Amino acid sequence: MIQGDALYIRLGNRELGNREPEGVIELDAGVNLDTTADDGIVGIEILNASKKMDLDTVFRYELSLNNPLAEGAASV
Repeated sequence: MIQGDALYIRLGNRELGNREPEGVIELDAGVNLDTTADDGIVGIEILNASKKMDLDTVFRYELSLNNPLAEGAASV
């Protein structure tokens, strides 16, 4: 069985919609930024993630920046 060891953090904005990556910038071996044509960052890819961080600490977090005090602004 083949198992992946990668972490992908998708960055997006619901109002603007999720944009698809059109390019990649390699920050370090196995750490890449997915970018748009206008150099926006839409995702972070970390290969061999379990060797670089404790994956048990990774969770989903969402924050509404337009109204941070609104009920349901953050979810875990």
